Amino acid sequence: MTTGVVLARTGSTYRVDTDRGEVTATLRGRLKHQDGDRVVAGDVVDLDVPTGGEGGGGRATIVGVRRRRSVLARRAAGERSPRRQPIAANVDQVLVVAAARDPEPNPRMLDRFLVIAEANRLPCVVILNKIELDRSALERLARRYGVAGYQVLATSVKQPEGLTALRDLLRGRESVLAGPSGVGKSSLLNALYPGLNLRIGEISEKWGTGKHTTRAALLVPLPGGGAGGAGAGYVVDTPGLREVGTWGIDPELLGVCFPEFRRFLDQCRFDNCRHLAEPGCAVREAAGAGTFDPDRLESYRHIYEEVNVPSWSSARRRAR
Repeated sequence: MTTGVVLARTGSTYRVDTDRGEVTATLRGRLKHQDGDRVVAGDVVDLDVPTGGEGGGGRATIVGVRRRRSVLARRAAGERSPRRQPIAANVDQVLVVAAARDPEPNPRMLDRFLVIAEANRLPCVVILNKIELDRSALERLARRYGVAGYQVLATSVKQPEGLTALRDLLRGRESVLAGPSGVGKSSLLNALYPGLNLRIGEISEKWGTGKHTTRAALLVPLPGGGAGGAGAGYVVDTPGLREVGTWGIDPELLGVCFPEFRRFLDQCRFDNCRHLAEPGCAVREAAGAGTFDPDRLESYRHIYEEVNVPSWSSARRRAR
């Protein structure tokens, strides 16, 4: 029996990273007939590999799935029920990447990434890349997110700066790197692991055209990594992470996804306070007193509007 980590799924076929190398596998037995998302990227699975490997006359089969330590999940598309659809298993952290300049930091978009991570109970770190372009941006982001308990790590590929700390964050973990285009996610990874960005592109092109790929995650082993998340770890490519509305976040629980709000949530006059315009709202009073960045409350309002409407109309609100 061999153990491996699922890298990607296309239809009924799975790519699995093992100590013997990468293999292609299908489900076997009761796993094949279970409803729902039986196996997703990041799952640690037990494999039956034919003698001599896949070239020995048969394809590897997945015969068991190990218990997940965490799940990144969204609401199942096209369903009114609150069923959660797993996207990636055993995710350890979300690294939200912004640029100090070119493009300018977009706090609204950063807040969206952080809310999705909080809703999935995943720890987050904010990475401020291209710090050599504007060092004052670090103070602004630290002031915004520090009171919420988020670490803000400044990095630069050109200097270089912060790369050792970033490598330490990635090592031995399964990490989601989220952020808008142009902030330098691929440049950071390539600076740490030369050639990796090209490899991600090649894998995405090969495996991104089949069935079940639009909402699926893709795991890329970092150089030196091994099965089970050992060694250098994995980077998770997750499409559509910025689309908060599609993740099925309960608007009544949105306040919990802002860590700096939490100690005020039970101090509001009304138990069902939405923190929008209700009198006696302790969250709004704290924002007015400067206990945390008032713009975080404004960001909360925008996201509340988005998640409080049907998903088909939320796209019109995302750019606000």
